[in-house]
Amino acid sequence: MPSLASAGGPTHNSALFPAHEMNLDGLFQIVPMLKSADELYGSLLREDLVLVDCRSFKEYVAGHIPGAVNADLFAYHWLDTTKAGLKAFERQARILFSFLGITKKSTVVFYDEVAGMSAARGLWLLEFFSHEHAYMLDGGFRKWTERRLPVETRTNGNRPARFSGKTNGKILVGFEYVRKNLGKATIIDARTKDEFAGRAVRAARAGRIPHSINIDWANNLNEDGTMKSLQELGKLYGFSKEDDIITYCQGAYRAANTYVALKMLGFKNVKVYLGSWGEWGNRLDLPVEGDQHQ
Repeated sequence: MPSLASAGGPTHNSALFPAHEMNLDGLFQIVPMLKSADELYGSLLREDLVLVDCRSFKEYVAGHIPGAVNADLFAYHWLDTTKAGLKAFERQARILFSFLGITKKSTVVFYDEVAGMSAARGLWLLEFFSHEHAYMLDGGFRKWTERRLPVETRTNGNRPARFSGKTNGKILVGFEYVRKNLGKATIIDARTKDEFAGRAVRAARAGRIPHSINIDWANNLNEDGTMKSLQELGKLYGFSKEDDIITYCQGAYRAANTYVALKMLGFKNVKVYLGSWGEWGNRLDLPVEGDQHQ
């Protein structure tokens, strides 16, 4: 792979992802949540950039984007969304983001192998803390290497800072909110058809949250791992932009990717159920639906 110098190298005075909004055929408002490989490459040397590789450490040491630190977000599952559980999760997330060196002035880009679920979870969690400059690399590391952009193998140390984001309860919810809004909110199940129907069992009980609609998160992606166009996503999510929407999956990773897709389309009231089916399906006091229950 070419080095930064041999590839022309990003410059210090290149604009760092200027925020903008556009209209597409008067239908959708583009909320800037994705950054292309070329956009990221042009800003690698910016001091306020925190670049987070969300893949496993094994994948990270085999090769990563220069300057990236590693945080395998799959290690941060959370299945307790009681009030005490949510408070504990908030504390853990603050510790993580402090360890990564994120401050109010940081521009943060998360990436994994594609425009996938782990990077989307990082983006969603930073938005939960009201961070203004958080993005996901469109196409992930796969697209980066396809563009023949530079890769390094040395590990990069974290530069811890005090993370001080303010939580936004309109983005992350627990089981109590979901239960209270059954039949009211639009609930999107981002899992596979087999999980939704109850044929694939990954909890004490099989099935789905009542009144939920199944739209597999994989439908958000093109074959090359980039997010689909706004036209394609708009056809997939043909709901009112004013709807109260809750996304969930097994552990709020796939659901986070659906959150990103919906926010890109300009949906205003999108929430991710943190505990997702990993919590709901294991709580015997919560209602379930499934093809076997019909």
